[in-house]
Amino acid sequence: VPKISLRWKERNLGKEGKLQNQRAVLNQQILRAVRMRAGAENLLRATNNNKVREQVLLELSFVNSDLQILKEELEGLNISVEVYQNTEETFSIPLVPLGLKETKEVDFTLPLKDFILEHYSEDSSEYEDEIADLMDLRQACRTPSRDEAGIEMLISYFLQLGYVENRFFPPTRHMGVLFTWYDSFTGVPVCQQNLLLEKASILFNIGALYTQIGTRCNRQTQAGLENAVDAFQRAAGVLSYLKETFTHTPSYDMSPAMLNVLVKMMLAQAQECVFEQIGLPGIRNEFFTLVKMTQEVAKVGEVYMLVNTAMNQEPVKENVPYSWSKLAQIKSDHYKALAHYFIATILCDHELQSGDDEDQQEKALSQLYDYMPEGLMVLTVLKDKVQRKQLGKAHLRKAIVYHEEALRVCGLCKKLRNIDVLQEVLTAAHKRSLLKYAQQETEDDFLSLIQAPDILRKYTQLEIKETIAPQFSKVKVKDFFHRLGPLTVFSAKQRWTAPRTIRIYHEAGELGFSLKGGSPVQIYCLDPVCSAASMGLKEGDYIVSVGDVDCKWLGVNEVLEKFKSVGEQPIEIEVISCQDTAASMHSKSATYSVGMQKTYSLICLAMEDDKIDQTKKAPLKLPFLSWGTKNRQKAASTLCLPSAVAGSSQIKKKLSPFTLLNTESSLY
Repeated sequence: VPKISLRWKERNLGKEGKLQNQRAVLNQQILRAVRMRAGAENLLRATNNNKVREQVLLELSFVNSDLQILKEELEGLNISVEVYQNTEETFSIPLVPLGLKETKEVDFTLPLKDFILEHYSEDSSEYEDEIADLMDLRQACRTPSRDEAGIEMLISYFLQLGYVENRFFPPTRHMGVLFTWYDSFTGVPVCQQNLLLEKASILFNIGALYTQIGTRCNRQTQAGLENAVDAFQRAAGVLSYLKETFTHTPSYDMSPAMLNVLVKMMLAQAQECVFEQIGLPGIRNEFFTLVKMTQEVAKVGEVYMLVNTAMNQEPVKENVPYSWSKLAQIKSDHYKALAHYFIATILCDHELQSGDDEDQQEKALSQLYDYMPEGLMVLTVLKDKVQRKQLGKAHLRKAIVYHEEALRVCGLCKKLRNIDVLQEVLTAAHKRSLLKYAQQETEDDFLSLIQAPDILRKYTQLEIKETIAPQFSKVKVKDFFHRLGPLTVFSAKQRWTAPRTIRIYHEAGELGFSLKGGSPVQIYCLDPVCSAASMGLKEGDYIVSVGDVDCKWLGVNEVLEKFKSVGEQPIEIEVISCQDTAASMHSKSATYSVGMQKTYSLICLAMEDDKIDQTKKAPLKLPFLSWGTKNRQKAASTLCLPSAVAGSSQIKKKLSPFTLLNTESSLY
């Protein structure tokens, strides 16, 4: 387990932390409004009294209006891109980060202690420190630092959940404990008695944290841009892994359609940073350099066009922030305008000279077009000054149209209108194209009917082709509940008898049995007439202790040494016998539904509130981050319990939580 860092204990009280706190408050307000709407809808269905129905309908209109206002406020937080940008002064269009999903506190104490006593037949009080460590780590994950340490902490908790899932939660039953996570876009809570919701939400937050790291990179340096590209690719990789692994998630922000949009957006932002990398040293006004820049910037415009198209498709259209969709449209228009500006500069500023390579210039220019305007040929345009100027001015006119459209869309969106740097970048680019157009001769404009053709996007080696898959194996974690024994034997899906004490006597220097296996060791070749057999020892029993020494993790040689150390004296051992394991089955849970926001059941929330009311009396609210400080509250709240993995086969040697992930089911 990574050593507890002081950075993990310090709560983020900067702008990002305040923004996350505002998100938490909004989520609570949305929850109350959703409850009121659900109650009103139930009353509307139950009553036939016209007067009551009129009052309920009026109340519903107020509640829906409040929900719309709250949703707009949440959208405002999602587009607060300036908070996450690098603090250095920059003249770049802002990048969009994802906000972290919020959750309610979960108390692991009673469920895990009960299960340790019931299932493992051990004194659960001896595991209070481990349970407190798990709760502290979860609490810390609610407000991670925006750096690699925060990523490492979230991955550590995700991997730890793999151990916890296999240690404590059998596949055949639920424990009656709710996990509550709030949708990042709608603020609507989702509750499930399933640890898989917890794991999926942590994965979403890992991806979201990568996006926040990417937006904080200094885009005025090559190193900063490289880090930004890497962060957005990793964010896309985590979100893609989430989409492929958790195929029926119960909230909009983790639905396959929404995750597909988010992956596209992150890769588009990575492509944007690649273009900025190329132009960072400066763009030379040289023929072949401008050809390359035209191709690259056209590619950025295309990927943002695809992002905008995806954002306006059902079922994600209603929940993608309006400002995100408009920003994608603005970036598409802006970068298309730059492509036309660059090619116009090629045509207007670079006449074919006697020493130039005609073939190379013709080949380079022809790669930018799928077709030429009627009556024009690439080589003719290069040689004919008039045609060259006319086509260049046509591209400038098209660039100006795209610039004006970008500014118009920006002006229509209140959230984007207030982002000063966005307005400055768009205005500066527009003025540059207008100035370039004004520098050209204008007396023959009324005779020019040439329409600038579209520009081809060339797929170069700099294109972002793939996401970077999450590399969980690089984060080393130790199972908090390591003392329970190897997972191959001591897991929630294995059943065995309670430990039995067997007194072993040496008979002519022989024990009456052999040992085999790794850890724990098994009884092998048991002599049916030996004293140990008569006391209840069975073939295949596992030895869990010798004398007073726990030996669940000891091998054959080490256990034999324990026997030899007592000489001819009798020694007591504890053994367990495996019972037949019930067939693994997937636990039932809610599945994603397009209509969930309207039909969302609040029964689970009411159950949770009742439990809290009955078992806690106005406890003091703990700070979000308490990692490293043992959580000693022994409240009877049962606000957590994961479910067990299903379908994984026994694996020899030590198992990691990653190898025990269920890969054969839909998971929800």
